[in-house]
Amino acid sequence: MKTIYITLIFLLVFLNSALSQSTEVVSGQVLEPATSEGAEDLPLIGANVLWLNSSQGTITDAEGRFEIPVNANSEQLVISYTGYESDTITVNNNEPLVIHLNSAVTLDEVKVTYRKKSTEISTINPLKMEQISEGELRKAACCNLSESFGTSPSVDVSFTDAVTGTRQIRLLGLASPYTVISRENMPGIRGLNAVQGLSFIPGPWVNSMQLSKGAGTVLNGYESIAGQINIELKKPEQTDRMHLNVYLNQEGRKEANANFSQTLNEKWSTALLLHGNHNNSKNDRNDDNFLDHPIGQGFSGLSRWQYRSGKNVNAQFHVMATTNELTGGQMNFDPEADPGSSTNWGMTRNVDRIEGWGKIGFMFPEPWKSMGLQMSSSYHHEDSRFGKTIYDGKQTSLYANYIFQTILWNTNHGIKTGASFQYDRYEEQLGDQSFDWTEAVPGIYGEYNYKARENFDVVAGVRLDHHNEFGSIFTPRLHLRYAPAESSVFRASIGRGFRTAALVAENFGLLASSRNWNLNGTSNSYHYGLDPEIAWNAGINFTQNFRLDYRDGSFSIDAYRTDFENRIVVDLDQSPQEAYFYNLEGKSYSNVLQAQINYELIHNLDLRLAYRWVDAKTTYKSGVKQQPLQSRHRAFGNVGYTTWNEKWKIDFTVNWQGKKRLPYTASNPTEYQLKEYSPSFFVVNTQLSRLWNRFEVYAGVENLLDKRQSHPILASEEPFGDYFDSSMTWGPIFGRNIYVGARYTIE
Repeated sequence: MKTIYITLIFLLVFLNSALSQSTEVVSGQVLEPATSEGAEDLPLIGANVLWLNSSQGTITDAEGRFEIPVNANSEQLVISYTGYESDTITVNNNEPLVIHLNSAVTLDEVKVTYRKKSTEISTINPLKMEQISEGELRKAACCNLSESFGTSPSVDVSFTDAVTGTRQIRLLGLASPYTVISRENMPGIRGLNAVQGLSFIPGPWVNSMQLSKGAGTVLNGYESIAGQINIELKKPEQTDRMHLNVYLNQEGRKEANANFSQTLNEKWSTALLLHGNHNNSKNDRNDDNFLDHPIGQGFSGLSRWQYRSGKNVNAQFHVMATTNELTGGQMNFDPEADPGSSTNWGMTRNVDRIEGWGKIGFMFPEPWKSMGLQMSSSYHHEDSRFGKTIYDGKQTSLYANYIFQTILWNTNHGIKTGASFQYDRYEEQLGDQSFDWTEAVPGIYGEYNYKARENFDVVAGVRLDHHNEFGSIFTPRLHLRYAPAESSVFRASIGRGFRTAALVAENFGLLASSRNWNLNGTSNSYHYGLDPEIAWNAGINFTQNFRLDYRDGSFSIDAYRTDFENRIVVDLDQSPQEAYFYNLEGKSYSNVLQAQINYELIHNLDLRLAYRWVDAKTTYKSGVKQQPLQSRHRAFGNVGYTTWNEKWKIDFTVNWQGKKRLPYTASNPTEYQLKEYSPSFFVVNTQLSRLWNRFEVYAGVENLLDKRQSHPILASEEPFGDYFDSSMTWGPIFGRNIYVGARYTIE
């Protein structure tokens, strides 16, 4: 597969180069006539030059010049530019052309209205990318991003366990660490922060998200396997002068957000984003003597600074700090009196994190040429206790990425190239076991973008990195787009991903159990003695936009397969009292098929329906089995209505999840045995909001049907015994949850 892939890339580049260099071209310059005597004609930058009755075209450069290959089927060029009268020129020879466009006649005012969807998919981008707006995030009580995917049929949200209250996401049947979660196209949530990181980003801080499945671009590194979620936080120029948000639910959870922005002068602007949460209410609806959710508090702050020179240099600088303290476990647990005792089982998690990042961009006079430098650093420290087990983890990270972008020959051939460096220092202590290692990975990459016509694109990328312990990392990626019609588009992708797992942090839900951890790696203690994870991902998708009864709609179908060359297998099936971790010996794959339809039923009433099928299997010591706690079938429905004046909004979402395979418990005593599969279940959420100018109130219900997993904790009455396990969570834990909130905004 790798040989075929590499051959295809270089053959494509060579063929296009040969064609471009051997084709005769027509050149010229497009100018605006001087308006006064003695003045010079002005070049028109970005004017469109197109062969008549053809999709073959180009644009003019910073001097108004252009080159376009000769078209055998046409002798006339159409030159157009917004605000100017178009012109058609007959080409009789290859002499350079000089074309003048006159200012267009002033038109009467024309108003064009467009109702922007809360989630949109571009038909132009070679990658299928879901653009999720702030409006989509507001459809749910998204206090943080781990709770904001309830209206997305592409992403599953589940609990890691029944004690910590941590939500994790799944994409293409794989847990969140297999998805690159970037912040403004830079590494954001990874390593020790990979699972819980989404809970540290408040929803009101987010301007938009871009979700893409499968192999991503090589510019963002080598780690993407299942896909990428890029989070765009609110920048100074996108942030309201003041935005306040408060939230309260029946579980006693209280949250507040305050966003401020200020333009200091023509070049500098700044923003300050603040978040705080607190919950001291103890709830135990299922009477198992364990808190339904942890109590505690947290605070986050982000300072943003942006510089625009007004010419060709732009820069951004940001600093963010997070602290979070949680306590969970039995109702009578006291973290001051009971730590390490056998009286009451408890959980404490204290996380402190500080990070900074920045970008500097330089634009050349040519509009297609630019370069930029991205830099970030972070320090993450977690001090936790699960019963008698102590975990302490530290991660120090540094990142730099240089990107250069230009074109080859003409605008049909684009190239991005650069170099990156990723450094991570891990220090973990789990009980009496220590895991310390350092990763230093320099790399170079290149990405070629070929646009043959408006309906065909190729994006081919290759990067080569060198890991200080595991050696060379070769990462090829290929994306194809073909649009047979304006409203139809096919896409295909294939690529390779490589990642090293932070095993304890990515599986900390297992610490809330009596399971012994068995790391069955090699004698080499580096990275737990286990090999890195490597996988290939290939996918195809089709999107069809349509108009039915004067209203817009779309239909899409996706098919993806992920094949692992190596995977760290988490085996919970050998014994209910053990958790085994070892390198894959056999096959591990995930096949995903999803169909989705969006349609505006009546004016301002949007419908979204989806169905997804997942076949995810891995070779365990006991044979090939379906991955545990992963539903094979999921159905989704969402209806949202906005009144004509946008004062009232209502949203209603239904999720159905099919049965899930549960880990082996047959050797437990009868009362602590689980069935082989969980039951299927529905979860229904709804929300209503009302807007008065700057002030908005909202109220909603999560899990309207009050569906709950009846006994989420095995042997909850004996938490220090051999059968205690809170990691078997297959469904909701909290039950019905009513919430209210308010927003106040000065634009």
